[in-house]
Amino acid sequence: MRRLLIANRGEIARRVIRTAHAMGIATVAVHSDADAAALHVREATYSHALGGNASADTYLRIDKLLLAARETGADAVHPGYGFLSENAEFAQAVADAGLAWVGPSAEAIRKLGSKSSAKQLAEARGVPCLPGYQGDDQSDERLETEARRVGFPVMVKAASGGGGRGMRLVTEASQLRAAVQSARSEAQSAFGSGELLLERALLRPRHVEVQVFADAHGNCIHLGERDCSVQRRHQKIVEETPSPAVDAALRERMGRCAVELAQAAGYVGAGTVEFLVEGGEFFLMEMNTRLQVEHPVTEMVTGLDLVEWQIRVARGERLPLTQEQIRFQGHAIEVRLCAEDESFTPHTGMVLHFLPPPLGEGAGPPRSAASWGAGGGGGARGTTLRFDHAIFEGLEVSPHYDSMLGKLISHASTRAEALSQLAVSLDRLQVLGLPTNRAFLAACLRHPVFGAGEALIPFLADHGDALRTQLAQAEAAIAVPCGVAAIVGQAPTPVLAVPFRRPLRLRHRGQMHEVGDAPARSPLLSVRVSKQRFHIQQGAIDLFIEDASFDPPTSGPGAKSANELRAPFNGKVIAVKTQAGDTVRKGDTLLVLESMKLEHALAASRDGIVKSLHVEPGQQAATSQVLLTLEPA
Repeated sequence: MRRLLIANRGEIARRVIRTAHAMGIATVAVHSDADAAALHVREATYSHALGGNASADTYLRIDKLLLAARETGADAVHPGYGFLSENAEFAQAVADAGLAWVGPSAEAIRKLGSKSSAKQLAEARGVPCLPGYQGDDQSDERLETEARRVGFPVMVKAASGGGGRGMRLVTEASQLRAAVQSARSEAQSAFGSGELLLERALLRPRHVEVQVFADAHGNCIHLGERDCSVQRRHQKIVEETPSPAVDAALRERMGRCAVELAQAAGYVGAGTVEFLVEGGEFFLMEMNTRLQVEHPVTEMVTGLDLVEWQIRVARGERLPLTQEQIRFQGHAIEVRLCAEDESFTPHTGMVLHFLPPPLGEGAGPPRSAASWGAGGGGGARGTTLRFDHAIFEGLEVSPHYDSMLGKLISHASTRAEALSQLAVSLDRLQVLGLPTNRAFLAACLRHPVFGAGEALIPFLADHGDALRTQLAQAEAAIAVPCGVAAIVGQAPTPVLAVPFRRPLRLRHRGQMHEVGDAPARSPLLSVRVSKQRFHIQQGAIDLFIEDASFDPPTSGPGAKSANELRAPFNGKVIAVKTQAGDTVRKGDTLLVLESMKLEHALAASRDGIVKSLHVEPGQQAATSQVLLTLEPA
């Protein structure tokens, strides 16, 4: 393997580049037009433009990726995660082109990449599974019949792909048909397949997964578990190892089942077997036939470079360690930094200021190939912070891809130390220009339930509103003084001394604040996002303030704004649920926007009559664009 093409983008592309270069392997970065200036493009040995922006026109185009490999002289392909990483057709096409594929075979992906076939294989091998339906008949009528047989609550899942897309919880029969239609649409958009399966739902389990690794010589081991129970929209945002709920006996049982499933499929490479855990029992969810987003926590506690292992196994080498030689040291926790607000709404925009927290000595992914063949002695001693990201000042976060910007990982000798270090590091991280979940993540880590190791999958359903209220109160307490300091601090200095101070009116989350005379300037971390809008960071708090001093009185949070439904982010209109003249009630879904691979229903903020529609299905909407107007009923 001389030249490795990475069929991906962002932080995972950078991650693979780093290890490949340490191993003396040249790299090829592919990129969309939107990613032409991205860090992975700058850092790779070679780059190749795919042309276009949407995933369907770039990172999901097998023909373009193979052309890139041919034109750049690549002899191997690493798929990263997401996009085509679990696509058997892509794996087969790479092999047919005479290139090395850094991942499991197309046959293994087919057996395990579909949740339906994976469950069938698992049941045949005695791996615990929840009752459900994964048949070929995908009609609404058959799914309704099977849901009643399985019993409610039931989970509707996309048979292909992952990341929580195409997944809906149904607690009663009346909800099923709408959930099936929504899940099928999202699955078709995300994975190119609308096939669904049904599964008995556990309402308060943990999400615990096991990292497995296999070579082409029949060896297969596991590298411990990761607890990924803190999720929003069925997508993980906090991951840790070891799980606070898994003891040595349960770890051995789960690891044995994970290895059994991988070997039953003739698996080679890195994979993750995901389980639902309730009490001392566990049940298979799925197997991800790729490297996981959260692989760094495993690397931190084992001291092993999993990307290096992937590359060496793809070369035909044997695993260097037996199960008995794997050693774990300390505790590691990871959070996913995303371009989204505390309500999990994705946002686009430009990063105007970026400063990572101090990482300290020994931070970052494994730096060399020395781990291959070494005893699994665990990660670095003491506390270590690692930041895998693709952020830079001037980065334009587009609506075409996932909202994740990077991952901050903390490793220490104890869980309490790792947790404390990670929360403080989030406070110190500076990303200004667009909303992120930085403050929300820190609040999650500091919640007593998470601190006690008792967070289950419903953690955010149980505590999310309280966390949002807590953040809103913290913002409100500093909104006026910080807003004044930011506005006055960035105001141009007058040429002539003027003995008067100008009155200020500030808008924060739709609420107007009459400030009166503006005080003197004071230092503050802030950027001007637009002509009148400022993004301010004060420690753990982020807030957006508008200078509304010169707004006419009617342009405040009054009648006009209440009559308009505006796009909260850039997105594609995929459904319009109303028409002019319709009477709607507060909470009714009016439109559905798709952004960053997810569908978002936009609801009426009050009762009214639809006066006019300004968009139609298929149209791209910009942030703050008026989508429709209402008039009083």
